Amino acid sequence: MLRKATKVTKASPGDRGAARRKRAQAGAAAGEKLESRQSSREQSTRIVVMGRVLAPYGVNGWIKARAFTVAPETLIAYRNWWLGRDDGDWQELAVLEARKHGGSVLARLEGVNEREAALMWRGASIGVPRSALPKLAPNEVYLADLIGLTVMSREGLTLGSVAGLMETGAHAVLRVVDAGRSERLIPLVAAYVDAIELDAGRIVVDWHADY
Repeated sequence: MLRKATKVTKASPGDRGAARRKRAQAGAAAGEKLESRQSSREQSTRIVVMGRVLAPYGVNGWIKARAFTVAPETLIAYRNWWLGRDDGDWQELAVLEARKHGGSVLARLEGVNEREAALMWRGASIGVPRSALPKLAPNEVYLADLIGLTVMSREGLTLGSVAGLMETGAHAVLRVVDAGRSERLIPLVAAYVDAIELDAGRIVVDWHADY
């Protein structure tokens, strides 16, 4: 059975009295830094990665991107993209123009008007707020949520992690890469996928290491 991800919301601390407020004020500078880091982490959990910037395209600031969605049109439909890197900080940019280009997406973003500016975003993740995504039905998952999950066989052998997805027309295919950079292509169908466990960060498959 495919498991749906659950959202965990962290409650903010309440008022603990004047004495505690006084201690908090004494360490205000350190507290502000901690709060900033927490906000960055919490923000990153609200963004669902939908693609990645591949490279600049042309000289007028266009970017070439790979969509992690089944159809590139799904990514194109969003009028604002959030671009971010591994540090967890995201920047919202309006999509002025976007179109499908072969198997990739070409886009012109607000404030990115020349090749040098587009080059700065090469390799960045493209995401949208989870709140902007359609509500999932029971036993459904977003394909973008599968990126990075550990893939394990029924016997408990780690086969690698999901580096990306491919679309064959009939169904999506997991692109699983192991520590040695070997790649396996596993169809994302019930015949091969036993469970998608988002909370545990893994996918269990009926697949052998020598396949």
